[in-house]
Amino acid sequence: MKTAGLIQMVILVFALSFTACGGAQDPLTTDMKNKLAKFEEVSLYTDLSWLSENEREIIRILIKAADIMDDIFWQQSYGDKDALFEIIQNKYARKYADIHYGPWDRLDGNAPFIEGFGAKPAGANFYPADMTIEEFEAWNEPLKTSLYTLIRRDQNGQLLAIPYSEAYREQHEEAARFMRKAADLAEDAGLKNYLEMRAEALLSNEYQASDYAWMTMKESNIDFIVGPIENYEDRLYGYKAAHEAFILVKDLEWSAQLEKFNDMLPWLQLQLPVPADYKAEEPGTDADINVYYALYYAGDCNAGAKTIAINLPNDPEIHLSVGSRKLQLKNSMEAKFDKILVPIAQMLIDESQLHHITFDAFFENTTFHEVSHGMGVKNTITGKGPVREALREYYSAIEEAKADIMGLYLITKLYEMGEISSGEIMDNYVTYFAGIFRSSRFGAASAHGKANMLTMKYFADQNAFVYQQNGTYKVNFNEMRSAITSLLERILIVQGDGDYEVARQWVEADGVMTTQLGIDLQRVNGAGIPVDIVFNQGLSVLGLD
Repeated sequence: MKTAGLIQMVILVFALSFTACGGAQDPLTTDMKNKLAKFEEVSLYTDLSWLSENEREIIRILIKAADIMDDIFWQQSYGDKDALFEIIQNKYARKYADIHYGPWDRLDGNAPFIEGFGAKPAGANFYPADMTIEEFEAWNEPLKTSLYTLIRRDQNGQLLAIPYSEAYREQHEEAARFMRKAADLAEDAGLKNYLEMRAEALLSNEYQASDYAWMTMKESNIDFIVGPIENYEDRLYGYKAAHEAFILVKDLEWSAQLEKFNDMLPWLQLQLPVPADYKAEEPGTDADINVYYALYYAGDCNAGAKTIAINLPNDPEIHLSVGSRKLQLKNSMEAKFDKILVPIAQMLIDESQLHHITFDAFFENTTFHEVSHGMGVKNTITGKGPVREALREYYSAIEEAKADIMGLYLITKLYEMGEISSGEIMDNYVTYFAGIFRSSRFGAASAHGKANMLTMKYFADQNAFVYQQNGTYKVNFNEMRSAITSLLERILIVQGDGDYEVARQWVEADGVMTTQLGIDLQRVNGAGIPVDIVFNQGLSVLGLD
């Protein structure tokens, strides 16, 4: 009896220890493992043997600078990462928090997944937690709307705008040192100049000159996008830029195939289906469209859903004077297409249209989405200033919808001209439509999610697709083509007019998930199809350790 009792006690102690350590009987572990299963791990690797030794050393150095951007974004998104991880003892919950840069699930409307946390602040950590909208609006401070200031309180409790160069001084100085070290090794004059100027921008808080330098960096095999760039994290006003970094290496063969499209942009701008005033701005053509292999993501671009294409800079003055660069991240794109989009299409697209799901169409749609960010109208025609400022927190959702729909419109025009002939336009329509289900799984809370909802609602109203009794969708070609044109017209007019109230009503009314879409996404989730990808990345993956 004594032996049996001792054995039972040992078993109980072991079971409790196993649970406390995140074992199978721990409900939190089970939940976190299920959440982690939504992500397909992808190794960011490509052959770098063709680069020079200096170029490979530059990549090693730039990874160190990128990691600093990652640390800053943690501060902007949440706050103190170490303090959060002291609260989160479960290793699987920590890994999930690492993916989302905080305790809020970016793919589930920013819902908290750790007990004890409430809703994510709309202004993330860019503003004081106790700041009211009325207080901010009444504050007479011109720097408050700057992309590059952090809002805090002074010793008297009054609001204070702190330039990023001061708020993150030590981190910016360290990153600048790494970038200057990389510049010393750079064999390409454009890369050398850009790294030096971008390092200076981190210290001065003046970024436009380095953006222009990046625009002229056309021959480098390596690209490095770094600093405070996108404003998606600021859901309160859309004023504040978040820190991030991409390290990329050029795909020379695929890049050469896209060169011809850049010179066509001014003519394509004139073909937009709006009155002349709404397309009077001529997009700059001193830009390029290139294809890259992604080597490293850090900060904002690595949080939650992963970026597969880039259109930068965001500065409307640069867009009008020289244009914008469009970077397609081929390996990230292929991973999402193969692992996610194709399985979703096989579930939700009518069997007779599955042959229209192609990687070439996915690549073209993504490419011209980025091209479209540099086109259209950047400044209101009603004297309300830049569209971004006029539409404020609703700008990003409408701009993402514009890029999607204008991209399809431009591709249609290029097919009609015979400039694209690798497939047929229906490939692009069906692949895009299937892609709505893929990206809608990121949640309707994000700018891209709201854009998907706006588009889906409009397409439904225009009979651009039909939902069938067997649970699949079928695209109606003529109706889809007409809907693309009329939706693009509506978006460009809203942007050109800069009417905040019209934008607010539209996004709040139609930028929400429909019941049917929610049901379909539950089916997809139930099938175990990954929602997105997560990266295995770094020196060892690249063979540079």
